[in-house]
Amino acid sequence: MGLLDSVIGALSGGQQAQGAQGGAGGGLGGLIGMVTSNPQLLQAVTGMLGNDGEHGGLGGLVSKFEQAGLGNVVGSWIGNGQNQPVTGDQLTQVLGSGAISNIAAKLGVSPDEAAGQLSNILPGLVNHLTPNGQAPAGGLGNTGDLMGMLGGLLHKS
Repeated sequence: MGLLDSVIGALSGGQQAQGAQGGAGGGLGGLIGMVTSNPQLLQAVTGMLGNDGEHGGLGGLVSKFEQAGLGNVVGSWIGNGQNQPVTGDQLTQVLGSGAISNIAAKLGVSPDEAAGQLSNILPGLVNHLTPNGQAPAGGLGNTGDLMGMLGGLLHKS
């Protein structure tokens, strides 16, 4: 539960973390608003970040970013400094157009729109799920764990 506690702590103490978010999400409040308005986005993101997801969890996602030459971008989300933004096109390059199309179908939007939504939410969310500036050795947990953690945040907001 340590990770959940730290995420909730970031939410309740939250104002200091908002300035370092970077990206269009504008802090955890913006992330929560975006996910609340589209619950399928929560499922898509947990499917990407969960250890049992198709991308191999956070570690697999980091590897995909590194292979695409964007390791510094995802590293900034995990680290303690300013988050570097990512574009929808870059996410499509990292994840592949098939994965983005699958997410778009679940969200009921175009692939470009899905990639744009993900590019807005991923930097801040990864930042909040890695509060100590590094990824947990065992990953972020499985999809169900993440759904529970993020669902709890939605009820707190």
